[in-house]
Amino acid sequence: MVRVDAGADGQRIDNFLLRHCKGVPKSHLYKAIRSGQVRVNKGRISSEYRLQEGDEVRIPPLRMPDPQAKPVAPKAEFPIIYEDDAILVVNKPSGVAVHGGSGVSFGVIEQLRSARPEAKFLELAHRLDKETSGLLIIAKKRSALVVLHDMMRQSEGHKYYLALVVGEWQAKRQEIKLPLYKYLTPDGERRVRVDKGQGKYAHTIVTKVQAYRGYTLLGAQLKTGRTHQIRVHLAASGFPIVGDEKYGRDEVRESFAKQGFKRMFLHAHRLTFNHPLTGEKLVLEAPLPEECQRLLQGLSAV
Repeated sequence: MVRVDAGADGQRIDNFLLRHCKGVPKSHLYKAIRSGQVRVNKGRISSEYRLQEGDEVRIPPLRMPDPQAKPVAPKAEFPIIYEDDAILVVNKPSGVAVHGGSGVSFGVIEQLRSARPEAKFLELAHRLDKETSGLLIIAKKRSALVVLHDMMRQSEGHKYYLALVVGEWQAKRQEIKLPLYKYLTPDGERRVRVDKGQGKYAHTIVTKVQAYRGYTLLGAQLKTGRTHQIRVHLAASGFPIVGDEKYGRDEVRESFAKQGFKRMFLHAHRLTFNHPLTGEKLVLEAPLPEECQRLLQGLSAV
């Protein structure tokens, strides 16, 4: 029997069980709910039921993971940019997924949970591509998560990125509004393309930061949060991001890889938003990673 505390108030019962019964297959948990083995306040519920503080949940005997088995996600902490009792903002390195799935066993959120077993609640407030570095918000309270999700949906916070692109960008400021459509390749890889018929509205504001011979460092502000938005908007405009395996130029990526730069040059460097619980305005920044700074130093400024 588990009594629901404030940290799980409003959470769906299936997600609650997934957190409490780590290692148990999802199919077993859903079967236990459907068959009535899982009960809330002694009554049957559906998998969509949202818990309330004070609810008493009966968790039946379930096959648990081998206690001798090593944890799936190794413990890891990441550079902390901001932290209080409601939110945590870290500087995610390139090459690390934000969560497990799609061939990745674990990501930032699983590693943080392993490193902080005492934390009752840690959930992603938004996402970054695996190849993108920079600022990532994690909620430490459900109340903060709900507000942050609403904020993201309504585009109330502002996300700023830095990207090095191939080509000499001319405009000081340009707004890109190209509809984006998500699809899967024949081998199951997720991709995005500009599609005026099926695509969803997407809006990026691009500013020129520094011109180099053959390249440009751009600032990009997201006004919507579509998958791969900056990458596809810039590539569709004829200025693919350096090192982008999906939408960039292979010869450019291979050339920089030989010089030791083996990542995509896209970095979430600035976030401005109101604190989800106090309302205080937060302006957080993460400087360009050293490998990105070294690359820029090797280019010829115009």
